[in-house]
Amino acid sequence: MIKIIAIYDQIQSGMGTKDDKMLALGGKNVPIGPSIMMEPYLKDINAKVVACLYCGTETYLRDKETVSKKLCEKVQKLHPDVVICGPAFNYKDYAQMCAEITDSISLSTDVPAIASMSAENQEIIEKYKDRIYIVKCPKKGDVGLNSTLSNLCKAAKLLADNADSAGDIKQYCF
Repeated sequence: MIKIIAIYDQIQSGMGTKDDKMLALGGKNVPIGPSIMMEPYLKDINAKVVACLYCGTETYLRDKETVSKKLCEKVQKLHPDVVICGPAFNYKDYAQMCAEITDSISLSTDVPAIASMSAENQEIIEKYKDRIYIVKCPKKGDVGLNSTLSNLCKAAKLLADNADSAGDIKQYCF
């Protein structure tokens, strides 16, 4: 069974709204937010979300180093097979958080990580697409979320299986 940790902002975690940006770093050992919607796709790849970590975007942006360090420590302690950050849709602050945390996890732990965001975050995508895997997702309210969640799971399986052939994973990414 592939063990996955998901990392969300206050909105995707269901812990707040777009105005609750100062949500403290926290976590649950059950699926929340998009992880619940991913369950049929997780079943297809014999995977399970073992924990969901979350943080308000402003909490992250005000102290990136501390929040990132704590998230990396938690990931290393729980040691999943892969970490998924997002989907961030077209929310710029959350997309930035996802990209930076994915990059930090990849650099400071031995756990592979992947982010997801929409094309509207072009500046962030351009900055990180050669350093991390970024799965394409629709902007909030557009069609295609189920396809994104399926693709996230397929990409996560490739990472967890150490199938690091970029061609396989890149088919789902920017």
